[in-house]
Amino acid sequence: MNVISLVGARPQFIKEAVVNRVIRERSAWQHILVHSGQHYDFNMSGTFFDELGIPQPNYFLGVGSGSHAVQTADAMCKFEEVLIKEKPDMVMLYGDTNTTLAGALDAAKLHIPVAHIEAGPRTYNKLFPEEVNRVLTDHISDLLFACTELNVENLRKEGITEGVYNAGDVMYDLYLKMLPKLDPVKEMHRYGLSEDGYILATIHRDFNTDNAERFTAILKGLNTISKAKGLQILYPMHPRARKKAAEFGLNRLLENLITTEPLGYIELMSLLQNAKYAVTDSGGFQRETYWAQKRALLVMPQGWQEITDTGWHLLEDDPQNMDWVEKTEVLESSMDYPGKIFGDGFAAQKIVDTILKTFN
Repeated sequence: MNVISLVGARPQFIKEAVVNRVIRERSAWQHILVHSGQHYDFNMSGTFFDELGIPQPNYFLGVGSGSHAVQTADAMCKFEEVLIKEKPDMVMLYGDTNTTLAGALDAAKLHIPVAHIEAGPRTYNKLFPEEVNRVLTDHISDLLFACTELNVENLRKEGITEGVYNAGDVMYDLYLKMLPKLDPVKEMHRYGLSEDGYILATIHRDFNTDNAERFTAILKGLNTISKAKGLQILYPMHPRARKKAAEFGLNRLLENLITTEPLGYIELMSLLQNAKYAVTDSGGFQRETYWAQKRALLVMPQGWQEITDTGWHLLEDDPQNMDWVEKTEVLESSMDYPGKIFGDGFAAQKIVDTILKTFN
């Protein structure tokens, strides 16, 4: 059996790493890895291939940046050539990027079965391109691997019931596998931090960084809680966020924060272990903070409902009018950890087993 995986952005590299490892360990099938190039600089792409032990891609499509239409169309044209040449039995897709949608459309029109990993999340807000990508991909996929029961229920409401499996989250698999490799003390000391003495901030989404008022309010908020709580702020900045901060004249608000280039997975997870809590707009990082049993303030319109419904993470979408100190006091209040939501750490094995059964 010949299967192609298509990746293009950071979270997809992480998901691919776990599934790829199981495929190789079991010699499950001939596996071809295609990198669209949707995110391509060493910190955002190459680092993850090296750090997580992912084989170098068999194909690099060189799609790069551009509008949603340009990026999706370019990926479709280039990936179609790979599919025609390799004639795979299945295409594996991850998450909800433009790369995901391009791969799904190509495979479906060439009558190649599609397996969608992380199927079923819904915000019901089509202003987010990711929502459009995931809904369309789910509706043309043959095997849909959900992370939670809520994801399965979301699919059922849309009439998708066949080929749906609650496998759990492959990112949780990876988190558990990488725990022994983490070095929280080393990474903490690298930046002059102390245990429970800092907040880990990951703000990079365009609805925050491309809006001058929101970005200003967020940086002011981070400075406010730093001063009020006596906590340092460690902020690994995406190049786009750094560029926007300069463009909006906000560099003065970065002076009291510890800013770094984007960090590798092991560095970031190591730093998370001793953080007091996190401030983020990342869908993936909010789950990682949950698994580390760290609470987070989510500065975004919607988060993972499975977590926010428990009250463990706080969801706030009005950084301009939010009382930042009050929110952090809620995060510091005592609360029992809600427990496992995203599976048992064996999602990748379940995915590989299911695909093998489908073709046997």
